Amino acid sequence: MTIGEALRQAGKRLQEAGIETGQAEAIALWGLIDSSAFVDRSANVDSEKLAKFQYFVDRRARREPFSHISGRRMFYKSSFRVTPDVLDPRPDTETLVELALSKPFNRVLDLGTGSGCILISLLIERPEATGVGTDISHKAVLVAGENAARLGMADRLVLPLSDWYDDIGGRFDLIVSNPPYIAAGEMEALQPEVRDYEPRAALTDEADGLTAYRRISSRALQHLKPGGRLLVEIGPTQGAAVSSLFREGGLENVEVHHDLDRRERVVSGVAPSV
Repeated sequence: MTIGEALRQAGKRLQEAGIETGQAEAIALWGLIDSSAFVDRSANVDSEKLAKFQYFVDRRARREPFSHISGRRMFYKSSFRVTPDVLDPRPDTETLVELALSKPFNRVLDLGTGSGCILISLLIERPEATGVGTDISHKAVLVAGENAARLGMADRLVLPLSDWYDDIGGRFDLIVSNPPYIAAGEMEALQPEVRDYEPRAALTDEADGLTAYRRISSRALQHLKPGGRLLVEIGPTQGAAVSSLFREGGLENVEVHHDLDRRERVVSGVAPSV
């Protein structure tokens, strides 16, 4: 079998599995086992490489996320290690990072850090800043720690196990979070890659999708410096509800921000200045 034939067969199989970009993904999967700049598709495929390629295709055809197969996901300007224990970083979340970077900060708290992609990206862009990234999952904290070490940020952050603010002291210039915001009743409609492979606790509160926002906003002023900012990612219909929770929590200048597709993506608020 030639490489070209293997790629065509794989692309067709992935498309039949419901992956519209099957051919492109087949090529990307081949790239995981052969990083050559030029691939001679007329060449016969090595049996060992073919077996590994077909193993990757089998996994992807079962709708396992590509990032779980590759073990990596690009986010903002860096490549992050991802596993089934953390939420797969998405381009939409880069809106939160850009907004956070729009104003200065020296100390940042990332609630529910997961892979650490938000916190680490912020620290890379702000060499003078330090941060804290919390998560309730010890496995997620290990992944975040690995990413921090690989990207040279390990000495500028700490990663405690904490249920939101429960084990966090001090005050911050900036608090960010991408919490679980999918309502329990919406889970079945998600793509299989998300619903069946990503950590459920990072996706849904098993309720109305607003539980995390209630906890984050109600205690924000205890952990923000005067004039400090809170930014959270939201679902595309949650702007009004989360804005109301921010105001109830005492935050000022509450705004809803949109992503590049003009969907509601981030709510921000500011702690009152003394």
